[in-house]
Formats: sequence, structure tokens, C-alpha cells
Amino acid sequence: MFYHDKRTQYKVRVEKPNPAFARMLQQAIGGIEGEMRVCLQYLFQAWNSRGPAKYRDMLLDTGTEEIAHIEMLATAVALNLEGAPLSVAEAAIKQDGVVGAVLGGMNPRSFLSAGLGALAVDAEGVPFSGAYVVGSGNLMADMYTNVAAESTGRALATRLWEITDDPGMKDMLSFMIARDTMHQQQWLAVIEELGGAKGLPIPNSFPQSQEHEKFSYAFISPGIKEAAETPAGRWTHGPSIDGKGEFHVLKAEPYGDEPKLGPPVPEGHAQKEQMTVTDSLLGNIKDTLGI
Repeated sequence: MFYHDKRTQYKVRVEKPNPAFARMLQQAIGGIEGEMRVCLQYLFQAWNSRGPAKYRDMLLDTGTEEIAHIEMLATAVALNLEGAPLSVAEAAIKQDGVVGAVLGGMNPRSFLSAGLGALAVDAEGVPFSGAYVVGSGNLMADMYTNVAAESTGRALATRLWEITDDPGMKDMLSFMIARDTMHQQQWLAVIEELGGAKGLPIPNSFPQSQEHEKFSYAFISPGIKEAAETPAGRWTHGPSIDGKGEFHVLKAEPYGDEPKLGPPVPEGHAQKEQMTVTDSLLGNIKDTLGI
């Protein structure tokens, strides 16, 4: 169950409407770095949560807060579009084929489809995709994903802060940047509580004895030349981060065989020449089938 307060979580004010900035704010709503992504990500992680209830409850609280951030951004988009509609619409009619330019960088759909309001799209007008949302059912994996989501979201908010010179927008974005800071710390705190690096590899419920352990901590260097140098770093030598192995370097080599596929099936309607089975290919097929 959700409850709504008519007041926004933080004040949203625009001193000078800017349709172009409204379009940029759309990235923070419906873009892959945006608030719709983290909102749904945290809520779905919560709704699917199994295990200690405190993690579900925390995810629900934060996912609900992100709804408030979408509300703030949608309000900011609408306020940045106010004052432009009639002149913009009249100019757009007169300037055939250059609606985007006439709108001063505004997405035409903000006027045509939303009546000067926000949409569930990114800055280029691409609709929000549920494919952005990650909820694996593995708490540790989800926490690392959440840290990355808050990091890219904070990077976006800081860039928007740099772009605008509107005091109200800078103030609102400063608040949102601060919340991104907290949420990064929050997810990292969960990771620490779950054992940090000792909880690796994820999932830690799968026995590592079932891995090909020769490759578990090997950096594979696919240099074309024998003398190609492997980039030296923390990942090439010394104890692994989880303390369960030693980093080492393997020069890339093929461990498999050359792929050999059977002829096309008649129903696939390839060319006749493709369907001709050569003696060597026939032999390969027989070997595969054990004939």
C-alpha cells in the first residue's frame, strides 16, 4: 500500500522556464540512469525478496522515495515548459519540417502528447524500458547493481547541475545528488553487513569445487603477438579479493574445437548448394552421432 502527500519531498522551483533543459531532465526520469529505473528496481527487488525482512522493508522504503523523485522531476519538466506553448505552437506551424529546432530543443511530444508535461521517456524521446530493471533474487548481486545504478544516476545529476544556471534547479538537483550519495552508502552498508568481499563470488551458495578452478582467478591475455605485454595490475598477481585464490595470467589459447554444424534443414529453405553434404561433412556427422 502506498500513501501520497500533496507536497513534494523537496521544493521544486524554476525562475526562468527553459524547454531545452526540460528535455535534458527527461533523462533523469526515463533514461537508463533515471529515477524510474531505480524506483522500479528497488520495488521489484523488495516484492521478490526472500530472507530477512529488514532488507525487503529497506528496499520498499527507498523505492517509495524514488517515486517522490520522479514526481519532483516531472514537476520540474512542466515548470520549465510553462510560458512557451502558444508562441512555440504558432512558430512550429509556420516552420514546416523543423519542429525540433523551433521548440528550442524541446521534445515536440512534450507539447503534442503531454500538453507541456513530462513523459516516461529519456532525453531523446525513447520510451522507458523495463529491461533497465535488475532484480536477480540474489541480495548481494542486487546490492552491487544498485550501487552502480546510484553511481550513474549521481553522475547524470551532477552534469545536469553543471548545465543549468537556474538557482531553483540547482537547489533541487543538489538535494537529489545528496540522496544519491546516501543510497550508494546504503547499498554498500548492506554489502558490508553480508560479509563484503568474503561474500564473493556471487552466488556464494554454488560450490567452487564445481568450477574449472584453473580459470577462477586467471586474467586471460589475448595478445596477438607472443611478446605482447599483459597489463600489470592488482588483478594479475597476488591474493584474490575474496582471499580464496591467487591471481595469475594465462595467455589466451583455444581450448575447444572448430565448430562443425550439420547441413541446413529443408524446412529452413537455404540454397541448394548449402544443402549438399560433402563426404567430409558426412563423416563428421556420423562421428557426432556415433554411427
